[in-house]
Amino acid sequence: MLGIAFSHEYTFWLAILTAYIKFRTPVQTMPKSNLEESIMLRRKIDEHERAEHRRYRELVKERMPRSRIWHQCIWAFVIGGLICCIGQLVGDVGTMLFELSDEERGSFTSIVMIFIGALLTGLGVYDRIGSIAGAGSVVPITGFANSIVSPAMEHRREGLVMGVGAQLFSIAGPVLVNGITASVAVGIIAWLISIC
Repeated sequence: MLGIAFSHEYTFWLAILTAYIKFRTPVQTMPKSNLEESIMLRRKIDEHERAEHRRYRELVKERMPRSRIWHQCIWAFVIGGLICCIGQLVGDVGTMLFELSDEERGSFTSIVMIFIGALLTGLGVYDRIGSIAGAGSVVPITGFANSIVSPAMEHRREGLVMGVGAQLFSIAGPVLVNGITASVAVGIIAWLISIC
């Protein structure tokens, strides 16, 4: 276990170091006028060809699709916030109906939200939500449920063991699947001990 934690920590710091070196290295940028001069120095370009290049750049600029990043950010914020509001509502309803403590409320909310995410993934609804919301649907806990269930759903025709069971480990990784399985097992054991 310590070796796995060390290797993940090592991988993390290696990625940080690589990113630091990549972004620390100065990029040689050339002003636009110097770029055009360097192109002209390589081969002689007459005025007609230069005007044609200019028209082509204007045409590309005109036909290039506009960036939708602000539109996508707003949708991610709205849908992600809506998912979080639903989680808050689930916690409030759980507290009212079952008189849960704060610790029990968090566990109850997590379990219900994971179930809702897995159910919506199984019904094919969560993928449509993800196509609109982008990162807004991936960041909340329902995104983890989606990342576990979706590869299993894609391979269900291959059988329960080689299809669903094997594909649970493909995207979300064994850490999530084993963590959820262990928490369910510990919860059942704690419940059995409490009723005895």
